[in-house]
Amino acid sequence: MIEPPVNSPASMPSSADTPGAAPCGPEDMPPASLPSYAIRMENIWTRFGEKVVHENINLCLPRGEILGLVGASGSGKTVLLREIIGLQTPSQGEVFVMGRSLKNVQANDSQRLRTNCGVLFQKGALFSVLDVFDNIAFPLRELGIRDEELIKHLVFMKLENVGLSPRDAWLKPADLSGGMTKRVALARALIVEPDLLLLDEPTSGLDPISSEDFVELLSRLHRELKFTVFMVTHDLDILRDLCTLVAVLADHRLVAFGPLARVLDSQHPFVEEFFHNKRAERVFHHYQETTHGQK
Repeated sequence: MIEPPVNSPASMPSSADTPGAAPCGPEDMPPASLPSYAIRMENIWTRFGEKVVHENINLCLPRGEILGLVGASGSGKTVLLREIIGLQTPSQGEVFVMGRSLKNVQANDSQRLRTNCGVLFQKGALFSVLDVFDNIAFPLRELGIRDEELIKHLVFMKLENVGLSPRDAWLKPADLSGGMTKRVALARALIVEPDLLLLDEPTSGLDPISSEDFVELLSRLHRELKFTVFMVTHDLDILRDLCTLVAVLADHRLVAFGPLARVLDSQHPFVEEFFHNKRAERVFHHYQETTHGQK
């Protein structure tokens, strides 16, 4: 993680019924401060007026895992992501990121937490008036880093990490393909070398080839950099090929959580509809055969 200079300003974007790999019940959840957990959400309720979006959600995400969160449109997946980032506060309950509570967090701690998290928004959210170089460099400058040689070195290193060339640095977002936009957004999310990467529908809008390339890229970077991933996705291929854990949000709750094989065995109606329709059966057919063959 890249630390900001001392006293520098920063403005980074500012219950499961099925047990998973990490305990999710409020009774047996380990202390949030344990360093083995990247995210812990405890008894989370979210309301907008009379509308209840989340009802008593508990979740533990161990460090180094890749979690895919799925749910119907309007189920509150992105709201949950925003609560982890700290852009939104739950109506009730507590969120811990890297062992630190987001409740009543002090300014210095908030800055440190946000520099430890990289975020890739659904459509990339690149600044249209800035070229690729300045888009990627933006978080560093917001942290108060003024050494332009250091910034240049880090930006070109991240461009290489995501499979782009130095000449791509001078393109504007309007000149980028969908796949390139995702790669630039990923480079910006990783520029501060975060321990936690948060993604909102990372393959949305990509053609199948670009989507597969992006999944392979993310898998390689995860192996090399060892960060934890929390992603909102409906991409069945990502769930099969990349995610080590899957969480399912339905009826305001997490109704399934754990490795994909365990989630596939859930009897919840939404899980049946999402994971056992005709297309899903084609995607998971070989996976299920392989998994059952290993038992």
